[in-house]
Amino acid sequence: MSDFVLPDIGEGIVECEVVEWHVQKGDRLEEDQPVVEVMTDKALVEITAAEAGVVTRLYVQKGEIAKVHAPLYAYQTDDAEDEGESAGAANENKAEASPGEEPASRPIAPAAQSGSSFEAQRAPDTSSQERHGKTPASPAVRRLVREHELKLDEIKGSGKDGRVLKEDVLAHLESASGEPAQAPGASSAGERTEPLRGMRAAMAKRMVHSVSTIPHFHYGEEIDVTELLALRERLKPAVEAGGERLTLMPFFMKAMALAIESEPLVNARLDEAGETLHYAAHCNIGMAVDGKAGLMVPNVKGVEALTLVELAREVGRLTTAAREGRVDQADLKGGTITVSNIGALGGTYAAPIINAPEAAIVAIGKSQWLPRFDAEGQVTRRAIMTVTWAGDHRFIDGGTIARFCNAWKGFLEAPESMLLHLR
Repeated sequence: MSDFVLPDIGEGIVECEVVEWHVQKGDRLEEDQPVVEVMTDKALVEITAAEAGVVTRLYVQKGEIAKVHAPLYAYQTDDAEDEGESAGAANENKAEASPGEEPASRPIAPAAQSGSSFEAQRAPDTSSQERHGKTPASPAVRRLVREHELKLDEIKGSGKDGRVLKEDVLAHLESASGEPAQAPGASSAGERTEPLRGMRAAMAKRMVHSVSTIPHFHYGEEIDVTELLALRERLKPAVEAGGERLTLMPFFMKAMALAIESEPLVNARLDEAGETLHYAAHCNIGMAVDGKAGLMVPNVKGVEALTLVELAREVGRLTTAAREGRVDQADLKGGTITVSNIGALGGTYAAPIINAPEAAIVAIGKSQWLPRFDAEGQVTRRAIMTVTWAGDHRFIDGGTIARFCNAWKGFLEAPESMLLHLR
């Protein structure tokens, strides 16, 4: 019998939540087979089997917290099964020995009591619950029992080997009170509570750290993206023919990388001591994605060297991975500046919080067709997009962010001008 110990997932992670088991007790395992999905404060991670065997126990149930370097599940290897079969065959051979060759290790039966037989002294077959002297139940169920001041051994379990399930506890409460039972944290109005875990817990910590250690200042601007929308429509057929989807995000990123060439301070970061500025060699632009596991910010590496088609491919890959909660750790590291496209969900304005240790982030609102005056003073219909920057005011001042935003805006309002700077 062997225990599979939850390995060090990296990034200082010490615990994770079990999201889904792909196997149950008694299931056959093959090497590298997906066994369980766990949620860290960074991403959804799939754990695979280290070797072939049979699952004998799950130490942590779905929804519970698993600790790094602690057993996650137990299994019996194929070698152990072979040894067990050999031992069983040896015992059979002993049992088939001649009557005069009684094994020396055979135990001596106790003397029968008066008026009873040896069979009467044999212990009756018991359930798994009685054999172990402990009612099987998950930690969450035991907590539920304690909160209602019940005794676990008084509740009839409907699970395997008499295991007490959450439904059994609620049914016990209902039968005792005659009223439908509710789990702790729920109310008759439908309110409920749940622990803050995974990436949402990590986001809470990061945002508190960011606003408490970085002095934010915000800068807003309107950008006329009429020409940009028209250019995208012209390029979409060629890009989609290659199997990619062309959104506005690749244009935002490419224009940002070009603008950073004239204002590299926006792409820098300050060390923890607040004494040294580090200028990044590349422009790794992160994008906030609202996934099923919470907010994730993967980043596209080396935007300055990528074409629009390559950017579209990377944006599509990272967006899909983030929405599924399966972003690789490498895609979450090394970001230098972030784009939060809140407009994709319908918002027009937001005051973003810096994704530390980066120095700046921009929130992009949705594009709206609004009336504007042209050069001749005539009212025209234009696509207007509101953007709001947040900068680290320890070393980025208003002039820096204004110049940077003006350069970025210039590329987006006249997108063909980016051709002059492409390598």
